[in-house]
Amino acid sequence: MNPLPILTFAELIRLAHQSGQVLTECSCAKTSFPCWESIPLSFPEEQLQEVGTLIENPFEEATFREFHPAGSRYDSPDAPIAPRYFPYNRCTVSTCLKCGRHFLRYTEAGGYFVDKRIRSLIATLIVDAAI
Repeated sequence: MNPLPILTFAELIRLAHQSGQVLTECSCAKTSFPCWESIPLSFPEEQLQEVGTLIENPFEEATFREFHPAGSRYDSPDAPIAPRYFPYNRCTVSTCLKCGRHFLRYTEAGGYFVDKRIRSLIATLIVDAAI
């Protein structure tokens, strides 16, 4: 099995623009996921295929710092998508095989739980912020 390609900033923007142009109805879009949410049991994960990762080096611990220069929060719909910051630096990007929408996904692992999270890939929110 081949590892997922690391997506460049330009590739991430391109995927986000493609996703934003999808207007067809699809079971993956019954919820818009403007911010991070737990993946609902009704979400058709079997329709998603991973196309790339934002994990730059799987052998180094990525930062847990978040990027919120305008005062947004992790769960804010206007929170920037900053690939070098948490949780984006732990994400994969998946595409819906039926409609072509793209989603960011990662697994939140706490002391006693594992929670798969999802957010729509929205071009206007992506920022190339340095650490």
